[in-house]
Amino acid sequence: MYIDEKKVEVFSGPQCTYCHKAKMLLDELGVRYIELDISNEKFRNELMRRLPRSRSIPQIFVDDQHIGGYEDLEILLKRGQLEKILKN
Repeated sequence: MYIDEKKVEVFSGPQCTYCHKAKMLLDELGVRYIELDISNEKFRNELMRRLPRSRSIPQIFVDDQHIGGYEDLEILLKRGQLEKILKN
């Protein structure tokens, strides 16, 4: 559905249901993404640097712009805004 024009990053963790759902949704849409597993200290520290107050995963970024978690991703898709974010 989408062309790989943007860098999409998904901060996730092992056995995280919402992380799995977010990645499945992106896969279904044909969106390539980089998965950053926070069980790796390097990625956990990077997420804390970007979002110091956030303690939940997944956290999704498009070209370094934070778009939120799985529910935010789903809302953007339903509103037709996700395609705009990924294409602009």
